[in-house]
Amino acid sequence: MTERNKRDGSNKDTLDKNQRHLAEHTVDPQQVSIKAWSQKLLVALLCLASFYGGWKSYESSMVNQCFASGGQIVERDKTILCEIS
Repeated sequence: MTERNKRDGSNKDTLDKNQRHLAEHTVDPQQVSIKAWSQKLLVALLCLASFYGGWKSYESSMVNQCFASGGQIVERDKTILCEIS
């Protein structure tokens, strides 16, 4: 048997193994869809948590700047104001 025939035979064996492997591990499309939706929901929740955390961090930074400049926080309706006395 020549070297080329040996290589061709081993390539065929590898292809057969890969095809059997793929046939054994076929995934139900519905499972993939559920996983994709759960990942989308997780990403959306993480985005909301990140936005809320950033908002609160910004709010805290503004309050700290107000106090650093000698001001006081005054709450009016839904607005927070910094009054410097």
